[in-house]
Parts: sequence; C-alpha cells; structure tokens
Amino acid sequence: MSAVLPADLLEAEQRTISALESVLGGIRRGRWMVTWRFEGLRVMGPALRMARTLKERSWPLLVAFPDAGAAALAKRDAPDLANCCVDFMQLQRDPAWANRGELLLLIGAQPSDYETVEAICNLWKEPVVLVNGRLEDAGVGIGSVARSRRRGFLATWSSAFHLEPLAQGALLLERQKEWELFRCDPDGYRWIQRFEQRPDPEQIDAAVSPSADGLRQTLGAVDRLIDDLRG
Repeated sequence: MSAVLPADLLEAEQRTISALESVLGGIRRGRWMVTWRFEGLRVMGPALRMARTLKERSWPLLVAFPDAGAAALAKRDAPDLANCCVDFMQLQRDPAWANRGELLLLIGAQPSDYETVEAICNLWKEPVVLVNGRLEDAGVGIGSVARSRRRGFLATWSSAFHLEPLAQGALLLERQKEWELFRCDPDGYRWIQRFEQRPDPEQIDAAVSPSADGLRQTLGAVDRLIDDLRG
C-alpha cells in the first residue's frame, strides 16, 4: 500500500505523536529523532503543541531548550507547561533531573550543543526525543572526530518521524518503517518508491527522474562499449 503525505503541519504533528507513542510503548530507554524540515519553520510552537498533547495523554515529560532565553519564552507562550520547560544547562548542572522518570524532549539542538546533549543523554534514564535538532557538524569534516561521533553517540539515535520537502518531491519516514519518496507532479505529490535506508541524493534523483537515469545508463553502456573496442 502506498504511503500518503500529511496534508499540512498540523496533520504532521498528529502523525508524529502517533509515531512516538508507537515507538515509545514499553521501551524504558531510547533516543528518537523527530524532524520537520520545513524552511523557515519556528519549531517552538509545534514542539509545545506536541508536548501539551503528550502530557494530556499522561506522559510525564520535560521540554528542554538550548538556552535560558528560549526556555523563558516557552514558559510565557505556554504557561500550562511552565513547570516542564527547562534549558540544557539546567539539566547538565544537576544530574538529579535524570532520575525523575520523565520523557525528555530536546528542542532545536545544534552542533554547538553536541557535548552538552551527549552528557545529558548519557545520564538520562528515560527515552529522549530530539525535535528538529542537528547534532552533526559539517564543519568537523570527515576526520577522526567526525568518524568517532558517527560511530558513537550519533549512531544511538533512530528516526521516529521525518518529513522533508525536496526540490522535486518529499521524503517521509514514519514509525521506524521504510523511507517513502514522493515526486511533485503538476497535480500534486505522488508516491514513487520506498527504501530500507535513507536514500542518498543520487538515488533520489534516479527515482524522481527515471528518464535521466536511463540516459545515464545508456551513456554508461556506450562508454563501456568504446572501452571494449579500444581494448
């Protein structure tokens, strides 16, 4: 059965919550990523709505922001969640937070927060959800530090929900299932292919533009024929 894209951000939020409840059910620990990769999206509003829904469904939780200013803004915008909003440094300074039995939502963590987030997660006893975070630093490059991070802490995370618009379509992962690729046609988005692993740009291009892929295959066959003739 073909997958269907969410119609809008609110539906994406609802499906994210369902995906989280599915992967979190019965699991005491775990690290999960939620990604809504919309250009210009201000993540605080959707993150607070998600936190409120989870709390209403009896999930004890904390919502952590990169700095005290963001945490204060969240308390102002969502007074009903004020006692749940903290900043990363609060959690790092006081390890006692990790033993309170609460689901932790980390909102918008960036590469500069890498060491802080790693320290928090290493102590946390309950599941952790990284919402629209980006811990991998492109500036670190491909050296030993980058390899160590990818094989270590970064490798401990799994995607619970990922929705990403592309130049010619969209990419969706839901409930740890396969990656679903959609092509943007004149009459809307159309599902075209699924992948067991996240597809790379070349795989996406080949699936979205099969004619271009066929041309590349033809040119490759011609090149091999010329090489054979030369040999």
